[in-house]
Amino acid sequence: MRKIYIVEDDEDIREIVLYALHSAGFDAAGFVCGEDLFEAVDAGMPALILLDIMLPGDDGLTILKNLRNSQKTKTLPIIMLTAKGSEFDKVKGLDLGADDYLSKPFGVMELISRIKAVLRRSGEPMAGKERLQCAGILLDSIKRDVSVDGAIITLTYKEYELLHYLMLNKGIALDREKIMTAVWGYDFAGESRTLDMHIRSLRQKLGEAGKLIKTIRNVGYKLESETP
Repeated sequence: MRKIYIVEDDEDIREIVLYALHSAGFDAAGFVCGEDLFEAVDAGMPALILLDIMLPGDDGLTILKNLRNSQKTKTLPIIMLTAKGSEFDKVKGLDLGADDYLSKPFGVMELISRIKAVLRRSGEPMAGKERLQCAGILLDSIKRDVSVDGAIITLTYKEYELLHYLMLNKGIALDREKIMTAVWGYDFAGESRTLDMHIRSLRQKLGEAGKLIKTIRNVGYKLESETP
């Protein structure tokens, strides 16, 4: 039975979510703050964490950053729970490595659906796809390292996920909606500038190899198999 941890200081919300998770067949535990969460993670790893942003002590974004900076939890699936209409928190959370977000108030059926979708996407790497190469770019999905001509480059969590998806689909023109769904896991309300911003940053960090990422007019983007 997969275990889900929820960090939420509102007791009513926490108890409702725990009841929904148990009813859906998950093992679940709830915590009020990050300190309690990290103690639980040290004792046993969950399959996924539901993380509220507004918390006593360290807020959810700080906790998320610490989780992503830890080798033990850097790939652990995390869904952020955000205040309704708080676009900044959503974008910040996704850039720090959240797999999805859910705005309050939310329905328990949608919550369970989002959890199942994230768990499906966070499965083990496909056989034979642990190391991907395109011209001078080498991506190691086990170490989560990216190098260009032998030099390691530092990417944010979402930049890495974006590059990984482009390399898995090397030579294929991908439309914006497909990229957003695969990398961000939901329809980001038409906010295509988020994708464009990450593409721009990725190109800069890849240097000359960034020219491999081509803009396909009225479609989206494609990673070329060879340097032009």
